[in-house]
Amino acid sequence: MNEVIVNQDSIIGDASIEKAKRKSKWLQFFKGMLFLFPSIVLFGMFLFYPLGRTIYLSFFLTDNSGSPTVFVGLDNFIAIFTSPIFQKSLMSTFLFVLYIVPGTVLLGLFLAIIANEKLKGIGIFRTIFSSTMGISVAAASVFWLFLFHPTIGWLNQMISVVGIEAIGWLTDPQWALMSVSISTIWMNVGFTFLILLGGLQSIDSYLYESANIDGASYFYKLRRITLPMLSPTLFFVVTVTLINAFQTFGQIDLLTRGGPQNETNLIVYSIYQNAFMNYQYGMASAQAFILFAIILILTFVQFKLGERKVHYQ
Repeated sequence: MNEVIVNQDSIIGDASIEKAKRKSKWLQFFKGMLFLFPSIVLFGMFLFYPLGRTIYLSFFLTDNSGSPTVFVGLDNFIAIFTSPIFQKSLMSTFLFVLYIVPGTVLLGLFLAIIANEKLKGIGIFRTIFSSTMGISVAAASVFWLFLFHPTIGWLNQMISVVGIEAIGWLTDPQWALMSVSISTIWMNVGFTFLILLGGLQSIDSYLYESANIDGASYFYKLRRITLPMLSPTLFFVVTVTLINAFQTFGQIDLLTRGGPQNETNLIVYSIYQNAFMNYQYGMASAQAFILFAIILILTFVQFKLGERKVHYQ
């Protein structure tokens, strides 16, 4: 009889302990959610709700105010993928990203390696290289608009000295996308340079000292020490640059407005045209969802494939 009472007491004790553990876990969960509540509200208002609303509108035709009128299902997506204009926009966007990402990262890396050298007055060059971060897209676009001007632009004036005919940088379909890409690389290189310079300065100096003792050359140290130790920073920079390239809008609007012949009509600018110029909010929402899916897939692939080559200290 006493053994039965003891067993019942132990069972009740174990149950009360489990109940106390569950209560403690729920209490910790609610405390954590309380701290996260402001962030959840902000993300919900400015990220999750717009995303859900965009997906919802992509299945409707809308009026001029953006209110859904007729449910069309996947018709918006079918119309987009069968549109020659969207196909051209998609090709131009991928080509633009192909120009921007390697150009920005390689130029930023080159400048960062130079600025990381311990030379007298190098701080001046670091300030110059990172100065594009402090210039707005609008101001930078106006600056490049003057450079690309067909008659008074400095670029055409410089090439005319060596006997080359003037180029329609922003009006010639063969040059427009490349011209916008060059201006975008210049605008983005300041941020890339600063991040990569910070990554270079975080590499332990004893690695270079050991390599110097062994008589390693500069390029051997660059290949075997600098780039492997900089790989986490490079991975971050490539990912951010890739996402930003797909979201480019300001310089397109100010320099070319999608022309000539839709050569610079990137997906983001096409979304803007459909939504705020043609008032086709359903079509624009479908394009926005497609752009979101493209960026999500490429970022996922980047993390799966690119992170394997990242060497964390």
